[in-house]
Amino acid sequence: MAPHPYPIAPPPPDRASLGLDAVIDLSRSVTVSNFRLVRQSNILGVIHKATEGGDYVDAACAARRPQAEAAGLLWGTYHFGTGQSSGAKQAAFFLSESRPGPRTLLALDLELNEPNPRNSMRLDQAEEFVKAVADATGRLPVVYVHPTWANGDPLPNSGRSLGARITPDSILARCGLWVADYHDSPEIPFAWEAKGWRLWQYAGDESAGRPAYGQTSIVRGVSHCDRNLFNGDAAALQRLWSAAG
Repeated sequence: MAPHPYPIAPPPPDRASLGLDAVIDLSRSVTVSNFRLVRQSNILGVIHKATEGGDYVDAACAARRPQAEAAGLLWGTYHFGTGQSSGAKQAAFFLSESRPGPRTLLALDLELNEPNPRNSMRLDQAEEFVKAVADATGRLPVVYVHPTWANGDPLPNSGRSLGARITPDSILARCGLWVADYHDSPEIPFAWEAKGWRLWQYAGDESAGRPAYGQTSIVRGVSHCDRNLFNGDAAALQRLWSAAG
């Protein structure tokens, strides 16, 4: 029988070849039973929600930090940005609550505020937040963002958008990109095309009963978590945690 005249599409790329599958992010909605089991699942770093807007504190964050660090995990915190107060005020609130050390990764979660879309963080507020964090700590946070949101385009389901495109000359583009994209490979937003991604959230709310993409390397010690690849090796991950940007 003659071979089929059309080429066969290649299989999806192996995520293990695209980065180090060693970072998870959590919030108080996640039940943590044992951070040592998390570390034994080949996880090296945890990024925990610390604050939101100008007044919400994730009550689980502070208590979990010593537990995670005692288990040998790198510790990071993120702030969910909103539109209710200035970026500088939100940055001061975030830093006062997360109390970062020299090896605490800092991150800004810049996305649609789904429960209250009108209270989503604006681009100018995000830029002010990043500048305030850098001025206070000497380090840039990483920026968590979906490619469509970063490019100022409307989201497919809601039609909402950031309202402006993040450009390469924005201070946000100087930050390391933590891209959220649940596909076989991540789309790089316009502002980061020259730099690429540092972290890639490739799956959300993974649990033993709901493994991401059918994989078997489930993180133990937590009820569920978001999974992230790091674009580099373990030594580079250690450097990111100290320097970010």
